[in-house]
Amino acid sequence: MTTKSMTFSLRLPLSLKASVERLARKDGTSMNQFLVMAAAEKVSTIQTADEFFAARKGRGDKAAALAFLRDGGGEEPRAEDRL
Repeated sequence: MTTKSMTFSLRLPLSLKASVERLARKDGTSMNQFLVMAAAEKVSTIQTADEFFAARKGRGDKAAALAFLRDGGGEEPRAEDRL
């Protein structure tokens, strides 16, 4: 499978560039490959979170949640729970 790619300039603060270079060397990859993997990891994390919360949002029951919050509970707070 052939993946299309493009080239673009990326401005990094010198300290961040130095860290990326060091970590890429430690990882045994090029700086480019390290940044590609870092971007892919971040995209995956955000997409997963978006999908997770979108799915949870549809299952929410506002009335049940408010009833739970209004419920005083069945026991007094323990001594270690008090300030």
